[in-house]
Amino acid sequence: MRIKSLTARVLLLTTVWSTVALVVIGLLISTLYRRSAERGFQDLLRAQLYNVINSVTIGDQGALSGSPQLGDLRFAQPKTGWYWVVEPLGTYTTAPLVSPSLGSATIPVLSVVEAPFDKNYERYYQVMDASGNRVQVAETEVVLDTDGRAARVRVTGNVDVVEDDVRNFSHRLYLALAGFGVGSLIVNALAILYGLRPLDKARAALERIRAGESEQLKGDFPREILPLANEVNALIDSNRRIVERARMQVGNLAHSLKTPIAVLLNEARVLERSHGDLVRNQAEAMQGQVQSYLNRARIAAQRESVLARTDAEPALERLVRVMRRLNVDTEFELIVQPPHLAVAMEQQDLEETVGNLLENAARFAKSKVRLSAVEAGDDVKGIEASPRKHWVELAVEDDGPGLEPDQIREALKRGRRLDESKPGTGLGLSIVTEISNEYQGRLELTRGEWGGLKAKLILPGVTKDVA
Repeated sequence: MRIKSLTARVLLLTTVWSTVALVVIGLLISTLYRRSAERGFQDLLRAQLYNVINSVTIGDQGALSGSPQLGDLRFAQPKTGWYWVVEPLGTYTTAPLVSPSLGSATIPVLSVVEAPFDKNYERYYQVMDASGNRVQVAETEVVLDTDGRAARVRVTGNVDVVEDDVRNFSHRLYLALAGFGVGSLIVNALAILYGLRPLDKARAALERIRAGESEQLKGDFPREILPLANEVNALIDSNRRIVERARMQVGNLAHSLKTPIAVLLNEARVLERSHGDLVRNQAEAMQGQVQSYLNRARIAAQRESVLARTDAEPALERLVRVMRRLNVDTEFELIVQPPHLAVAMEQQDLEETVGNLLENAARFAKSKVRLSAVEAGDDVKGIEASPRKHWVELAVEDDGPGLEPDQIREALKRGRRLDESKPGTGLGLSIVTEISNEYQGRLELTRGEWGGLKAKLILPGVTKDVA
């Protein structure tokens, strides 16, 4: 799964790296300590081995004699794994000397092939004693007198001592590294969060712009982010100038065409009925088409502007109020949920699209019309492959006769009127479709729950999730 949060990415990478580094360091230190402990253990056995050699002699009767005192009580306690043995070598026979800890037991001996002597004529190997202890054996052979009589000397130590020492050290080491790792992660997290705070400020500033609370990216940003903030502000200013210029040009064009079209309409009233109706119809169609293309030009100039925002409830309430005055016999119902719902459109465009739908609904309704504005469900998000994450569903439905599927397709065609007895130019639905398409939305016509026509608009909404 792709992580979209920059903070989460940095925290995850530092956590993974710190964990791997501490595990490797722990294993390395533990391994080095084990090698040092084993080397120290072997050096201890070697020192004890020569202490035994220095304490043993051959008496006048040819018997081994001596009582090595190695300074370790474990050599005096039975079944500890700490033993020493001196055995005669050669043709003379005498009783061996053994430590009190060994008693009458024996120490297993490996052959020279299995454990050869080194250059110092010493060898080291591990065996199991009679008590089940795993012991390390240090062995050598020495000449004890001038007659060439020799003895084999062995000293053993319990390997569990080394293992226990290494285990205790590793346990303490891992606890210390774990505490250090947790502390480091907390410090790193605080440092990262503190370092990324300017990005949070920039995000909050963008949210204020999208919510219509500010017109510029304001804040005390560090040097790394300041150029980006300046570029965003420059882009917003440029976008605003383009919008204002487009609005001015649209207004100029509308004003220049208003008078000629009004003249044509006035002249149509004084002409003969057949010719007058033709001129009037064409002039009205021309007026509607000019207005449609002017709207498209204006919308295209400011499309995707982060400053386009209209609160749905007050705008729709004004439209419903006007429709109630114009259609006193029709009941109009308004539903806005949640109340703070906002649409990412210019107010003029929202009122024109919804106004056209309300006029159509009032024209064909028997007694009631309902206008609702709610947050769109997940099934409509992502339409037109838009990167937006938030959509608003506006629905206008009436209790009129409604339309069949083939009539719906016909009604969406520009200038097509299904009922010639009703006034109008037939451009309303096509204008609604064009405006909604320019905002990457869409218009759907279906049969409503009252049996009449239900016109549903899916339009971009305003959300504070701008990350």
